[in-house]
Amino acid sequence: MFNKILIANRGEIAERILRTCNKMGITTVVIFSEADKEAPIIKKADSAYFIGESRVTESYGNIEKIIDIAKKSGADAIHPGYGFLSENPVFARRCKEEGITFIGPSEAVIEQMGSKIEARKAMEQIGVPIVPGVKYSLANEEEAIKAVREIGFPIMLKASAGGGGIGLQKLANEQEIRRAFKNSQQRAKELFADEAIYFEKYIEHARHIEIQILADQQGNTIYLGERECSIQRRHQKVIEEAPSPFIDNRTRIKMGELAVSASQAIGYTNAGTFEFLVDNDKKIYFLEMNTRLQVEHPITEEVTGIDLVEQQIRIAAGEALSYRQEDIKLHGHAIEVRIYAEDPKTFFPSPGKIHTLHLPIGSAIRHEYAVMKGSIVTPYYDPMIAKMIVKGKNRKEAIDYLVDALATYKIEGIKTNIAFLHEAVTHQAFIDGNTPTSFVYTFLDR
Repeated sequence: MFNKILIANRGEIAERILRTCNKMGITTVVIFSEADKEAPIIKKADSAYFIGESRVTESYGNIEKIIDIAKKSGADAIHPGYGFLSENPVFARRCKEEGITFIGPSEAVIEQMGSKIEARKAMEQIGVPIVPGVKYSLANEEEAIKAVREIGFPIMLKASAGGGGIGLQKLANEQEIRRAFKNSQQRAKELFADEAIYFEKYIEHARHIEIQILADQQGNTIYLGERECSIQRRHQKVIEEAPSPFIDNRTRIKMGELAVSASQAIGYTNAGTFEFLVDNDKKIYFLEMNTRLQVEHPITEEVTGIDLVEQQIRIAAGEALSYRQEDIKLHGHAIEVRIYAEDPKTFFPSPGKIHTLHLPIGSAIRHEYAVMKGSIVTPYYDPMIAKMIVKGKNRKEAIDYLVDALATYKIEGIKTNIAFLHEAVTHQAFIDGNTPTSFVYTFLDR
C-alpha cells in the first residue's frame, strides 16, 4: 500500500479523496493555487504546496510542476480526481517515467478512450452497439452534409477530444451544418488541442445511463449497477440517480456485461464508467467511456456500500478486487444534485463571495463540498461548488428527502441553481421518472 498520495486536484473532490486517504492511514499531500490559498483543505492535509497562479495552465493543469512537487514531497502515488489532468495520457506517462503511481488506467487506454472517434471504432470492433454516425474526423462541411444524408437529421456535432458537453451541438438541417462546422472545428482546436469533429445521430427521448466498473490488475472486472444522468443543462449533468427508474434488471445485466467485456477487451484497470444512450425501446448505444472517477460516484457508493476511491487506491497498489459480481447488491435509492454558482435562468457562472452558507442536515443527507462562509468562488475553475446526495429506502422516499433538503439549503452572496434544482425535482415528470435528456428544455422551458 502507498505511504503518501499527492492529490492533484482542488475543491470538493480533493476533500473527498483526502477523507478516504485518512481512513486508510495514508499520508496526504495537497496542492493549491493563488485563488485557493484560503482553502480549508490546506490545514486538513499532512502537507500542502503552493502550485502557482490561479490560471489552470499555471496550477492544476501544469504537469511538470505537479510532478516536481510529488518528488519533493516523497509521494509514491498521485490521485488526479476528475477534470484537469485526470484523463491526460501525457500526465499518466510522466508519472510512470518518474516512478510515481498514477491512480487510474494506463496511458495507452486513456489515449484510446480519450478520442471519441477511436473509442467508437474500438467498441464497434468488440461488438458493443454504437450510436449511428461517422467514425472518422470530418474534413469540411460538404463531407459532413454528404455523410448525414445517409443517416438523417437531427444530429449531434461533437469534438472527438471533448468532454463535459463542451462544444456539443444539435443540428437540424444542412444550413445549420454550414454555419456551425468551421466554428466547431476551431473551438475544438482551441479547447482540446485537437480539431477533429464528427457527428452522431440524435436519439429522440433518450436516457443517459452509465455503468460503473472496477477492474484490477489480475484480470477481474465487475460492474456496480447503473446511474441515470439524463437531467442536463447545456449538455452537462446536473441531477443523477441510482438505480435508474427506467432500467429493468434484464437491461441492467445486459449493459453491465457489455461494460465488463469491453473493459477486458481493451485491457482496462481501475475505476471507469461506460456511458450509454438508451432509447424508449431500451435499445442500448455506446456513447463514450470515462477513464476516471465520475462526479456522480457517491450515488453508486450509497446504493452498493463500496468506497470507490478506496477501491481505486487498492487497485493501483496492485491488490486484487475483494468483491465478486455476485457480491454486488443494490440497496435503496440515491439521488445527487450538483450545486453550481450560476444564474438559474441562463446557467452562466456567477462567481463571488459566499456571505451565508447553510447546509441541510439529516441521516439521509450526504454533502460533498469545499466552501464555507466567506469563501470566494472564482472565475478560474468550474462553477460547481458542492454536491448533495440523499438516500431513501425507495425512490419516493429519496425524492421526499431531497425536496425537503433543497427547501432549506441556503447560500447567499452569489447566485446558485438551488431554486432550479427544487423546481426540477418537484416537477411531476421527474416524480413519474419521465426524465429524458431533453427534460430541462421540455418540462422546464430552459
